[in-house]
Amino acid sequence: MMSGTSLDAIDVALIELSRDQDDPATVQGRILHHGEHPWPAQLRRDLLAVLPPATSDVGTWCRLHAQVGDAFANAARAALSDAAGTTGVEGPAVGGPADLICTHGQTLYHWVQDGRAHGTLQIGDASRIAAATGLPVLFDVRSADMARGGHGAPLVPVLDQLVFGDRPTAVINIGGIANVSLVGAGEVIAGDIGPGNALIDAAVLRGTDGEQTCDLDGRLARAGCVDQELLDALLTEPFYTAPMPRSTGREHFDAAYVDRIAAQHGLALAAGRRRPDLDDLPDLVATLTELTARTIARAVHDLGAQRVVLSGGGIHNPVLRARLGDLLAGSEILAPETVGIPADAKEAVLMALIGWLSAEQVPAVSARADGTAVTGATAPTVLGSLTPAGALPPAQHPGRPVHRLRFTPTHTPLPSMTQETP
Repeated sequence: MMSGTSLDAIDVALIELSRDQDDPATVQGRILHHGEHPWPAQLRRDLLAVLPPATSDVGTWCRLHAQVGDAFANAARAALSDAAGTTGVEGPAVGGPADLICTHGQTLYHWVQDGRAHGTLQIGDASRIAAATGLPVLFDVRSADMARGGHGAPLVPVLDQLVFGDRPTAVINIGGIANVSLVGAGEVIAGDIGPGNALIDAAVLRGTDGEQTCDLDGRLARAGCVDQELLDALLTEPFYTAPMPRSTGREHFDAAYVDRIAAQHGLALAAGRRRPDLDDLPDLVATLTELTARTIARAVHDLGAQRVVLSGGGIHNPVLRARLGDLLAGSEILAPETVGIPADAKEAVLMALIGWLSAEQVPAVSARADGTAVTGATAPTVLGSLTPAGALPPAQHPGRPVHRLRFTPTHTPLPSMTQETP
């Protein structure tokens, strides 16, 4: 289960995974169920209200930790119930066909200073998910990597390498923060690119007094014109030229970020006002959409990839998609569906894979030739903490590396000894 920095919804996927009987380094997978579970409206507003640059208190974070845990628990129960009705497979507690749940939780803060990641906080009480479903829950999937000096992000390269690593490919996820994995070209290179939807969403939320939370169908961007002076100022951001691996979040690209950049460059623009007029908002959103497209295209060009895979909430913005098509002309642009992964379910599929790999005692972070991890950690490590303790399903081949993941249609039966992880 996954909720990203855009706070769009809780994404859930039920995945059946099993090592190939003839080649245990290959994993066969089936996506039995996937869907989005909306956040309770007030809880979503409360979460957005504590994100940087806002400040909060310990009592608020404690309350949100419990409420987010309940929201994830309800999403898990609903998904397991829906899947049981679809697959006809009975399972623990609520009739769901699962052995393990892996939850990312909701990121509130990712602490990066001077190019180093020092800490990260994802909330959502995993014990509430376990109590509601009767299943073991793997959670806190970033901290083990960070304890070894890594950024704890992005985690998606392990999935990208296993399914797209047959040839050089830049795999892009456009969430609140956009990230990239270069796979199939030797050592995996991965990191955050910059703001995906985060700055756009923040501008729309503020510019409409909270009536809109995103630029639905790119309507505002389509109605506006790019402010070249502001765009040039935004493109001077040092993060865009920092070496990979790198990570960032809303604590850097926060709701006041555009205001600060405009002020630094002496720009008396709508972006620098406390609340833009609606007449100014389309130009601001068009400019921020262009920023996202430009930074993604720059990252792809810098990596030299000719095949590009796009996923994440940003792909539903037709203006952003069109600009990426223009800027990446000459590249082959694919969707995750080409390998059997629904684009909207990709991050939930990643969480399921991380859960399965941890059950197999296999690190879910790719290694470099010198033994360090692509996240910058001193070594790859098995990810996550577990509740209740010691409740992992049995491993098929403990510690044995995995080199390939192939998804098959849901009607195709898999070999026995499977483990299913939402």
